[in-house]
Amino acid sequence: MLRFHIYDVFTTTPFTGNPLAIVEGADDLTTAQMQTIARQFNLSETLFIQRPEDPAHTAKVRIFFPTAEIPFAGHPTIGCALHLAGETETDITLEEQAGLVPVTITRQGGAALAEFTAPKAPQRHASTPPLPLIATALGLAPTDLGPTDPGVWQGGPAFLYVPVTDLATLAAARPMEPAWSDLMTSADVDSAYLYTQTATGYRARMFSPTAGIPEDPATGSASAILAAQLLATGALPEGTTTLDLKQGVEMGRPSDIRLTATVKDGRLGPIRIAGHAVPIANGTIRLP
Repeated sequence: MLRFHIYDVFTTTPFTGNPLAIVEGADDLTTAQMQTIARQFNLSETLFIQRPEDPAHTAKVRIFFPTAEIPFAGHPTIGCALHLAGETETDITLEEQAGLVPVTITRQGGAALAEFTAPKAPQRHASTPPLPLIATALGLAPTDLGPTDPGVWQGGPAFLYVPVTDLATLAAARPMEPAWSDLMTSADVDSAYLYTQTATGYRARMFSPTAGIPEDPATGSASAILAAQLLATGALPEGTTTLDLKQGVEMGRPSDIRLTATVKDGRLGPIRIAGHAVPIANGTIRLP
């Protein structure tokens, strides 16, 4: 039997945020066994803790969708780091497939906050699909998109970024077949991140039904890569900017994500994502 823990991530309120399963003692598991366990939990991501390859690091982790392994993800990184830190303020280094991910744990008013630095600089991934296809695939009209252009970016995982005009449009969006599959093929991704500006930052939704995630309550990796989309569309100024991102509201699991990005001479520097997590459950699971 293996020990597991369930956390709600990017929240301080139980039963909101993004649920995460953490499986301990996973050194002897095969990839197929990990995938089977991730499919059993059927959460957006399940993380497996292994011994680090370099003893100077805290742990090696592997992260799985219900359908596939992924090289990096934000809410598993936050949740795992807070789980490993316990009640301490500390620095943690996780070995992920995308690279080393440093995480700093601090405490604010008794609540632990984890902040990681994205392991890869975002890069353009593919050409942007036509606006009519994007709109149709999301059940929207082309005039619902904007005010800036969509883009496709990768920083480990890849996402299609779609700005929409307002909160009502964001709430109305939904994947629509067969245009959705055509859109994912055209953008060479399996996920679309929709966002709109608010008074304090941005509200977002992330759809990834072909990866087994109809909608994700909080997507830390996409939040980090969003910095590249904002810079490309003129929405990220020189210097260091901190933004509040809210996701999961429309699906009843509000999540709060803090994005900090630095721009120098028009180029994107370090990108950091911060958030909280609360423990929900723990137990044992049998080996497949």
